[in-house]
This record gives sequence, C-alpha cells and structure tokens, in this order.
Amino acid sequence: MSADPWSRPTLEDLKVVLESIGKTDPEHERAAERLDLSVPAEITTSRGATIAAMTREISRFGIGLFHRGSINPGEVTVKMASDTREYRYLVKLEWCRPATNGMFLSGGQFLGKLDPE
Repeated sequence: MSADPWSRPTLEDLKVVLESIGKTDPEHERAAERLDLSVPAEITTSRGATIAAMTREISRFGIGLFHRGSINPGEVTVKMASDTREYRYLVKLEWCRPATNGMFLSGGQFLGKLDPE
C-alpha cells in the first residue's frame, strides 16, 4: 500500500479488496450487465475535492469505484481517460462503504455525459 493516504489505489490493492469480499451477491437483480473495468479515474465532489480512484465495474446505467477515503453520497463528477480520449460523467453516488486497508467501495448511476475539460 502506498504511503500517501490519498493516492490512487493500485490494481493489487483492488485485487486484495475484491478477494476479501468475494463476488457480488447473486441475488441482486441488475437492470444491465456489469463489466469488470479497472482504469484510473478521478472523482470530484460537489465541494470541489478531487479523489484519485480506480473503476471496478461499469454498466450502461452506472459505475462502481474503488478509492481511499469516504465520499458522501450525492452528485459527483467522474473523469476517466483512455490513450486517446477523456471521458467525464455526472454521477449520482448512491453509496460508499469501507473495504479493507483503509479503502472504500462506492457506486452510483450515470446522470449524464459531460464535455471534456
């Protein structure tokens, strides 16, 4: 684990947390198929704080995130980038709960796509 408590979690951090919690409960009915997706992301809260994160999964309707530090539910901006493009989305963060090693898992629904900064 990194010495900086607000640094972006690594793929190894994500692997450890996911192994500790097991797979998603199969009884949860999902409106859309979720795909595993582990890419760097940034979450900007309504108060302007920027939190480095990793995505965990994504669907047509929402996104799962992995980060250090708790985030209050509400509207946030999530920024992800590929080699050639940047993507920004307005997300209604619906939940955030602690995982292991000071990490947090959160998830929310997409409210809309935003223009790149």
